[in-house]
Amino acid sequence: MILGVLFFPTIKLGKIKVNSYWVITLVGAIAILIVGRADMNAIGKALIADTEINPIKILLLFISMTILSIFLDELQFFRYLASITLKRARTGQVKLFLYLYIIVSVLTVFTSNDIIILSFTPFICYFAKNAGINPTPYLAAEFVAANTWSMALIIGNPTNIYLATAYGITFLSYLKYSILPTLVAGTVAFGALYLMYRKQLKKPIEGEAENVVIKDKFLLWVGIIHLAVCTLLLAIGSYIGMEMWVVSVASVGSLCLFVLLTALVRRTVPQELIRCFKRAPFQLIPFVLSMFVMILVLTENGVTRAIGDFLGTEASIWKYGLTSFLSANLINNIPMSVLFSSIISSTGVANLPAVFATIIGSNIGAFLTPIGALAGIMWSSILNEHGHKFGYFDFLKIGITVAVPTLCTALGMLNLVEILFV
Repeated sequence: MILGVLFFPTIKLGKIKVNSYWVITLVGAIAILIVGRADMNAIGKALIADTEINPIKILLLFISMTILSIFLDELQFFRYLASITLKRARTGQVKLFLYLYIIVSVLTVFTSNDIIILSFTPFICYFAKNAGINPTPYLAAEFVAANTWSMALIIGNPTNIYLATAYGITFLSYLKYSILPTLVAGTVAFGALYLMYRKQLKKPIEGEAENVVIKDKFLLWVGIIHLAVCTLLLAIGSYIGMEMWVVSVASVGSLCLFVLLTALVRRTVPQELIRCFKRAPFQLIPFVLSMFVMILVLTENGVTRAIGDFLGTEASIWKYGLTSFLSANLINNIPMSVLFSSIISSTGVANLPAVFATIIGSNIGAFLTPIGALAGIMWSSILNEHGHKFGYFDFLKIGITVAVPTLCTALGMLNLVEILFV
């Protein structure tokens, strides 16, 4: 999978292009099934089990939340907010840098890191070209902010969703552990980025921000209200007996109904909704299910228990935080989260500090190398399309300079939260 990401990220099947990472993992899972190393009954039971760790429930939750965010992006919402922010920062690059970091951080908290990266990266490339400035500081700020502030809420990253739901952690219980580490990590990350690029940010801005106009304000408000209500219900769902995946899927169903009825009244084709579903990350379905099969086989053969025995339960925040951070950059953060969920379970202890340390490692590990997260793979691909070369070692430079101090700060604060408040 790593070699595929580095050397042949896409596979051509005639006129169709598909991402290699999920094809490779799917072939691996099929090979395991063919040679009989997997218990088909165990896999079948796991896929239909009425538990929080059911991968199908998690996929439904993540993809439906992503669809809500993509719909707003199709209506130019994120681009509109970015343009307003950039217009207010015309006096200099430092203010522009700060505004961009803040708006990406805020939007990531309430949506998803992947969506923000997909939405803002092309915009930054266009704006930097028109303004005659180097896009690298802003691209780095965008990517780091999206993958740091995604820790704040359970919906910010699929790894958060997987690990938290696997251990029955509610929306508000998650927030109790995550908010302070996220605030401190986000501040440290910004400081490290500013120190890294402060000389480049002293150069003047020569261009203008683009003028973005929202054409369909009614549908925009429909999308905003659905996302807001969904987020609120996710927060109180555990107290009213509603599972998170049910809330998010119902929200998407309601959104689709509103959009289709609007199109019927207007006698138009719901193009935004059609494009929204075309952009949805359905490739995550074979990828996550394939990794789930592989991790299940490792669990059946005692591998995860052996790793769990090695890591133990002492000083679990630092052990699991550091090892998950490094492991994400070996096997990608989603399969890493599946693996570590099984490892933590194998210890037989309800080790919530280890769970949250792994969540921190899965988010911050995304900006150590391009392999760390799917967001990194997508980000690099978009930059190549815009003619901005950003190689593995360019990525690693940011990772070492920013990710390492951010990780240590977040884990240190998590340790303090455990001592003082939990």
